[in-house]
Amino acid sequence: MSRERYPFTLEKNENFFDKLGEWIGDVFYDILPEAGFELRDEQIYMAFQLERAFREKKVMFAEAGVGTGKTIVYLLYAICYARYTGKPAIIACADETLIEQLVKKEGDIAKLSKVLGLHIDVRLAKSPDQYLCLNKLDEVVMYDDKDIELYEQIYDELPAFVHDNKPLQAFYHYGDRKEYAHLSDEQWKKIAWDPFQDCFTCEKRHRCGQTLSREYYRKAADLIVCSHDFYMEHVWTYEARKREGQLPLLPEASCVVFDEGHLLEFAAQKALTYRMKETTLENLLTRLLENDIREELAYLIEETLQISVRFFDELKSCSKEVAGSNRQEITFSEKLLRLAKQLHAKIVDIGNELVFESETYTIDHYQLNIVDEYLDQLEYSLDLFMNNADAITWVESSRQETTLVVMPRTVQEVLREKVFNKRIPFIFSSATLSNRKSFQYIAESLGIDEYLSFSVESPFDYDNQMTIFMPTFTNDENLFSQKYEYALRKIRETEGRALILFPSRQELLQFKEQASGEKQFAFLFEGDQEISELVATFQANEETILCSEHLWEGLDIPGPSLSNVIIWSLPYPPNDPVFQAKRKAYDDPFWGVDVPYMLLRLRQGVGRLIRTREDCGIVSIFVTNDENDKVIEAIKEVLPTKVREE
Repeated sequence: MSRERYPFTLEKNENFFDKLGEWIGDVFYDILPEAGFELRDEQIYMAFQLERAFREKKVMFAEAGVGTGKTIVYLLYAICYARYTGKPAIIACADETLIEQLVKKEGDIAKLSKVLGLHIDVRLAKSPDQYLCLNKLDEVVMYDDKDIELYEQIYDELPAFVHDNKPLQAFYHYGDRKEYAHLSDEQWKKIAWDPFQDCFTCEKRHRCGQTLSREYYRKAADLIVCSHDFYMEHVWTYEARKREGQLPLLPEASCVVFDEGHLLEFAAQKALTYRMKETTLENLLTRLLENDIREELAYLIEETLQISVRFFDELKSCSKEVAGSNRQEITFSEKLLRLAKQLHAKIVDIGNELVFESETYTIDHYQLNIVDEYLDQLEYSLDLFMNNADAITWVESSRQETTLVVMPRTVQEVLREKVFNKRIPFIFSSATLSNRKSFQYIAESLGIDEYLSFSVESPFDYDNQMTIFMPTFTNDENLFSQKYEYALRKIRETEGRALILFPSRQELLQFKEQASGEKQFAFLFEGDQEISELVATFQANEETILCSEHLWEGLDIPGPSLSNVIIWSLPYPPNDPVFQAKRKAYDDPFWGVDVPYMLLRLRQGVGRLIRTREDCGIVSIFVTNDENDKVIEAIKEVLPTKVREE
């Protein structure tokens, strides 16, 4: 395969973008059709629109309908531009499932590589929680009774260099979630990295799969593929990592493509979120006490730990469960705010005392930096927590441990300053970026002041390829059984080959419990295995049914394996603190927040069915008899074809 700099000839006196444009034309009009690819006018239109964003180094909202072939378009530009600038392009996908889809053997990158005879250097930058934590594995092997044999086998199969001190001669990939596809999500969580692991001081970090992978992907020449979450994590930790003497999570990029770009705002909020775990402050400060510190600081630490215990006790009593969410709502009491204020003041005092302590050299400088960084975060979190108007707060509980989560209400300013002020191309690609043909809403929510944009429709003949039904069910005690029987009937019609999308985990689990007795069909449930492995099983075994809560976006399964999409209920947002905060900004939150979110998700879900001109099938959207008539009309307006009567 060719390893030349460009897949076209560029003389010294020639303009790169002119030659790139000529080559792109050749690819779409000649090379791809000769290799059996469809010639799509919509794809060619998108290609020549995209050139402007790269030429002018601008933000572009590229809204292209399902089946346009938008991935191939942005890949061609990203690869060539990376080689032109000498820096890799970053492709940020909505989640880890879509990362795997992009780089799989039959994915778009592999297709382009084969057809164009190009060697494409593409490397994955997965989120930390997709990697095994050696310390947690040690712990679980010692204390877990339930799945001890499973974890012992994982421990025994670790590469030899993990346990010895021999130098590593070459990159060795291990510890990736995908390698442990047989583990359920619950089993994986017990051994996966989590935000409370202290990687900076970990003795095993240079043998850790995550660290080794990080060193490997940084050297990518063409493409680095990551999730939105990981890209945002890179943005927010950039300065802190440099202060600690570490490299940023990602290298400097030539350009960034946000695939399913309409989901970026939530990833930005999530990455900016601060988490205060009950035991983390205690562990950190207790470690300080083990040093030869001044008596005043030791007393101050003891007082802080006592206030921290009282604060978390009060936090637990002020928190209540929210249906359909793992986030507990906080009811603020005077006592809770008073304790937060006291804890905040003590943390400020410790920070000041550590300045004096650093001059005595009794604490390791590296350890001091880590404590200082964490205390700064804690101080900022508590400040946001006390000034609740600027933040969204909630509590998460697991394994008898409480975590306070503080998320900024808006991220526009931070994004404007830290991301979109860079003079590089930023491409947002999705079938659902605009709201009634306007991109203003997404631009404002992301702090983007200037942008280019275009919209192009899907090339598919939905009237002939897709049949949509909207069965109405009576909202009473028999609702679940009515829906279940209808779903089974539709599954029989297509002999499996169905994707059932659930808006919440609870609805999926209720269905799973009922379906466990079904012998006629094989059901695959999200959470039982690593998700990309589950998708591959579904695609390979035509008569299976895939049940998911997260595959509304991006799932690309052409052919008969997916001939039937069932939307179990309208995908309204949950009643959790994040959406409650969004609703407070609107006079009519139902139409301002709930309905737009639901319609966007619905459009994405329906879009899973038709992936090529040869595909055909049915979609069933379940609604109840008490649904608002205006909502039903709004749904019909956004669907790609008319709803049929049965």
